[in-house]
Amino acid sequence: MSENSGTIIGINGNLLTVEFTRAVVQNEVAYAVMADRRLKAEVIRIRGSYADLQVFEDTTGLKEGDRVRFTGELLAVELGPGLLTQVFDGLQNPLPQLAEHCGFFLQRGVYLDALPRDRLWAFSPTAAPGDRVTAGEALGSVPEGIFQHRIMVPFRLRGAFTVERIAAPGDYTVSHPIATLRGADNEVVEVTLMQRWPVKMPIRAYRERLRPGEPLVTKVRIVDTFYPVARGGTYCIPGPFGAGKTVLQQITSRYADVDIVIIAACGERAGEVVETLREFPQLTDPRTGKSLMDRTLIICNTSSMPVAAREASVYTAVTIAEYYRQMGLNVLLLADSTSRWAQALREMSGRLEEIPGEEAFPAYLESVIAAFYERGGIVRLKDGSLGSVTIGGTVSPAGGNFEEPVTQSTLKVVGAFHGLSRERSDQRRFPAIDPLDSWSQYSGVVAAEQVSLARSILHSGNEVKQMMKVVGEEGTSIDDFVVFLKSEYIDAAYLQQDAYHEVDGASSAERQRYVFERIHRLLGSRMSFNDKDSARRFFQNLTQTTRDWNRVDQNDADFLQIERQLEQMIAEVSQDA
Repeated sequence: MSENSGTIIGINGNLLTVEFTRAVVQNEVAYAVMADRRLKAEVIRIRGSYADLQVFEDTTGLKEGDRVRFTGELLAVELGPGLLTQVFDGLQNPLPQLAEHCGFFLQRGVYLDALPRDRLWAFSPTAAPGDRVTAGEALGSVPEGIFQHRIMVPFRLRGAFTVERIAAPGDYTVSHPIATLRGADNEVVEVTLMQRWPVKMPIRAYRERLRPGEPLVTKVRIVDTFYPVARGGTYCIPGPFGAGKTVLQQITSRYADVDIVIIAACGERAGEVVETLREFPQLTDPRTGKSLMDRTLIICNTSSMPVAAREASVYTAVTIAEYYRQMGLNVLLLADSTSRWAQALREMSGRLEEIPGEEAFPAYLESVIAAFYERGGIVRLKDGSLGSVTIGGTVSPAGGNFEEPVTQSTLKVVGAFHGLSRERSDQRRFPAIDPLDSWSQYSGVVAAEQVSLARSILHSGNEVKQMMKVVGEEGTSIDDFVVFLKSEYIDAAYLQQDAYHEVDGASSAERQRYVFERIHRLLGSRMSFNDKDSARRFFQNLTQTTRDWNRVDQNDADFLQIERQLEQMIAEVSQDA
């Protein structure tokens, strides 16, 4: 059969309009043919005998009349051993190998295999001839770093298959057949260590989908205690430039209780991406003592790369996350930033001359964002084990305006909202999560009734603070002033955290429960002060002592000594018997 091809009849930036004669499908991959190279593209709209394609490269040099070859395959990624520790672009080209091939300046039309074809993997079979298997069930495994990488029945298969042949234990490449399966209609399938899967189709090879409930411990106090994230849940981190979104993501990726971290740098500035690539190999994984990169995968599509590839990078990342979820692993996907992904959607929507929505974003923006976050979740696999994908996306609203469409569309579908504040960032109150605007629908590591009291004091203290801006401190009663001081104490002693301190930078769930129980007793106690100056001095000393307490290991003798000191300080001013 001759190849399916078409002719370019219109060019608008990276948007091509192509006339075709044979069948073309949505999201099909095609290549625009130039004299010396081929530019990868994706079908994004079909109208009669015309197809609109977004090209993932600079289209300079293309002209009307040039040929486009359709592959008949959907935009897909390679899934198999060798993904971890890698750095890919949005189309899953390994960037280190791409740099070796092209030099300092990446060339158009160069596409490399995502997985090395010559590397050998030690395969150990778990299935035997005669076994009945379905999509997603394990046939064997290979060691990949600290994990056993499951080799699974391809997700595309439907119905039950019988294992006719399984390879003996040994070393194989990703393209070597390791099993032969036969279906009910005598369909024969050769299985390799690697499989391909379309990025815009969720992987559903599991038994059932569960409701996220278990807290995902990040060791960030304001998150775990006040605005928790659930394992398999979703959350967003909107905030203005310089408020600490990227730093918060890096802290989370290091200390979060997950097996694998996937970072999708979607349209981020090249300088920030370079900083991430340099720092992550230097970070020590607290779980293993080795490099954090051993269980990390990075998808890079910087602001200097083609706009169309931003969308692909997000879907590439979430597809790989689902793949590792199918192995019974807990995966954390951090997308930075979804705003720039939305901007890419807006640019393509404008070129397609679609009816614009608010701020010229496409009218379907909400549904696209919702479809992405819905690919997170916790599932029960066919062998009874659990796997999860937790998705955290940053949003970069212009001027820190949370009312803009991307932020609002995201808030409608996520389970937790960690809004970063410019004011708190300028005051060096890190993490700069605003305790008044943020919220979470998940359960945290601390009892809800204890957190409720602290949250009410934070709100009451803010009201007193706003009142003092009008009437001054002298126009405030001593009781109201104490409420204000209590709110400032919670903020300075508990919500703020020194990310660079070995102990304070990572607070375990057990420590958070222990410390907050004592802070809760303090907040609920009635205190007596002669005047506002004495109250202020007391809370200044209390704050500093608690901060010192945060910096002492819980197993250290000084920990209990400082705790007794705090209890003595509170007893001296308490009215409670």
